[in-house]
Parts: sequence; structure tokens; C-alpha cells
Amino acid sequence: MHDTKILVRRGGIAALALLAAGAAQAHPGHDAQGLVEGFAHPFSGFDHLLAMAAVGVWSAAALPAGRRLAGPAVFLVMLLLGAALPQFGLMLPGLEAAVAVSVVALGALMIAARHPAARLPVPAGLALVGMAAAMHGMAHGAELAPGQSFAGYAVGFMVASALLHGVGLAAGGWLQRSRAWAWRATAGFVGASGLAMLAGRL
Repeated sequence: MHDTKILVRRGGIAALALLAAGAAQAHPGHDAQGLVEGFAHPFSGFDHLLAMAAVGVWSAAALPAGRRLAGPAVFLVMLLLGAALPQFGLMLPGLEAAVAVSVVALGALMIAARHPAARLPVPAGLALVGMAAAMHGMAHGAELAPGQSFAGYAVGFMVASALLHGVGLAAGGWLQRSRAWAWRATAGFVGASGLAMLAGRL
């Protein structure tokens, strides 16, 4: 068990070093177009991967069994709304940094989910998920090439995002059955990765 913890710690440090080196190049795929590129886009940035998986993990731990899809559902709705804003010329200053901050916040949400005294009420948690989704949606929308159809692109990234949420829900169920250190290590990795990205974008 001790050796496993050491391997996890060393692997996390190595991954964070790689993240810090590449954080400034978080979204290399500009001028995206069509359903295929829309589907690929959530997989092209580590921040998007972490955020959507984290929402699924949090939902599996913090929401009642019959309502676990509420987290992904809120994220997907706000993701789409956020992606639509750049099509009307609406963009948030410092968006890349805001996306990184959202990853840190989702990591903190995951950590709190396993500590009843620190756990946010469900509506507050869902509000945080929605705000994070809007930031990621803006980043998606800003990548669409001028003159291209938003509808096909949106279908692509929405389907990919739903799949990533499914992975997160499955991972969350597995982590709840695992030892507490596995949950803490996963949540800590998400939060620390967000901090590394933020450092590279400031």
C-alpha cells in the first residue's frame, strides 16, 4: 500500500510538470468546424477532460442515487448556452484563466463531497457546476471558424461531453467503493492540475 501511494504521488508530480509546460497551449484547435471537430474538441484540452469527468465524479458522490444525472444535465445546458455567446460577439475577458479556475473549483467540490461538514448544499454545487460549464462553453464557442454552422459543431461537443460525464459517473462509483486516499488523490490531482494551468495562463 505504501509503495502504491508513492507511485501515485510521483505520477501526479510528473503529470503536473507536463501540464505546467503545456498549459499556455491549452486550446490549439482554432477555426474548428463541423460535427467531427466539435466531437474532438472536448478531448483536445486537458482542462475540458478534467472538468467534465470531475462533474460526473462529484455527481456520483454528492447527489442522491435518483438524481445523479442532474450534475451532467446542468453542465450540458450551461455548456451549450456558454458556447452560443461568442456567436453573438459576447466573450469573457481572461477566459483561459477562468477555465483553469473552474477546474480548481471542481477539484475542491470533489474534495468537499466526501466531507459532510464541508459539503456544499446540492443547489450551490449545481450552481458552481453551471458556472464552470459556461466558461468551458465559451471556450468551445470561441474555437468555431467564422461562417461555419454552429449546430453541427455543437452536436459534436455535446455528445463528447455527455460521454465524458458518463466516464466520470462510472469513476465516481468506483472511487466511492475504494479507499479514501484514492478519492483524495483524484480530487487533489484535478485541483492541482487546474492550479498548474492557471499558473501557465497568467
